Amino acid sequence: MEDQLNATFAALADPTRRAILARLASGETSVTELAKPFDISLPGISKHLKVLEHAGLISRGREAQWRPCRLEAEPLREVADWVEAYRRYWEQSFDRLDDYLRVLKTKEKGE
Repeated sequence: MEDQLNATFAALADPTRRAILARLASGETSVTELAKPFDISLPGISKHLKVLEHAGLISRGREAQWRPCRLEAEPLREVADWVEAYRRYWEQSFDRLDDYLRVLKTKEKGE
């Protein structure tokens, strides 16, 4: 899982790859269509797609002349699960801080 998580975070580190994933969330499409909004060559987009594919975030099919790219969201769920543990940590920390601040305010009013 650690290697998968590392590959997923590495893939998500690039804004172009995140934008590609956002586009694929709307449905499968071709490499040419994915490349349209970017000022990047098709070989450049292909390099990004290879990183996403290596991370398991996309799959590429073959239907006659059309090679659709599809979002594979399972690695994103693993990232969400990993982040969730830290969210709970921060919520607990903020709850403790709230409690401490209430105690301080109570002491100030009592003085």
